Amino acid sequence: MIAVTGASGQLGGLIARLLAVAGERTRLIGRSAARLPVLPGGTPAPVQDYADGASMGRALAGTDTLLLVSATEAPDRVEQHAAAIDAAGRAGVRRIVYVSFVGAAPDATFTFARDHWHTEQYLTASGLAHTVLRDNLYLAGLPAMVGDDGVLRGPGGTGRVAAVAHEDVAAVAATVLTGDGFDGVTLDVTGPEALTLSEAAEVIGRFAGRPVHYEAETEQQAYASRARYGAPDWAVAGWVSSYLAIAAGELAAVRPTVPDLTGYPARTLADFLAEHPDSYRHLVR
Repeated sequence: MIAVTGASGQLGGLIARLLAVAGERTRLIGRSAARLPVLPGGTPAPVQDYADGASMGRALAGTDTLLLVSATEAPDRVEQHAAAIDAAGRAGVRRIVYVSFVGAAPDATFTFARDHWHTEQYLTASGLAHTVLRDNLYLAGLPAMVGDDGVLRGPGGTGRVAAVAHEDVAAVAATVLTGDGFDGVTLDVTGPEALTLSEAAEVIGRFAGRPVHYEAETEQQAYASRARYGAPDWAVAGWVSSYLAIAAGELAAVRPTVPDLTGYPARTLADFLAEHPDSYRHLVR
């Protein structure tokens, strides 16, 4: 049986559905019992959060493999991941597939990527068999970055990002979860193209039917423009540093993981927008 965390969310839900189509038995773990999908072979297991060791233990009992979708960004994110890994070890889980981020490193420009690196290190130290999927930014995030005024603002410079679709990450994850030979492997999961933010804005504008352009900010301007949201400092640092990572070239590499493991090409930004018109609905006049 495969335990799927985040099953009530976008990525986890997609993976759970692919596993159901493949005839796999799954334990569907998520915070909201009402939002957990009803799937053939799926057993719902609501858990408040990864740090709830008792409920995580019950949810993981009898499972062999765990898909660990990273927790929502928070100051204690690494501790939550560590608690989930510990619960998996106690429950007798044999293998963990962890959804990380491309370029994860202790000194990564993108601050949230540092959390992923620390989680990867903890996972390795656990002694459990594991596979790491290092995803690039999601394609869904690109139109979401564009304001209602048609401007994509940020300190991304002329750097490039090989953003990837949730659907393609899900297909890779399902292949790894049901396949053999992936233990100890780290896979970068990217889209098929590396776009500058100016290029991405032009593509989005084409679909929205209006001009959309990229406005480069300095790091200081980026912090100032996001101060109005009243978010905590760690969250704003994550938002701003995602652009800085693009500028630094840390998200530019294109990898063939999606076609190699799924047999079909990864989605481009244009492909994604054609499939998801709601993603740019806020820009349509």
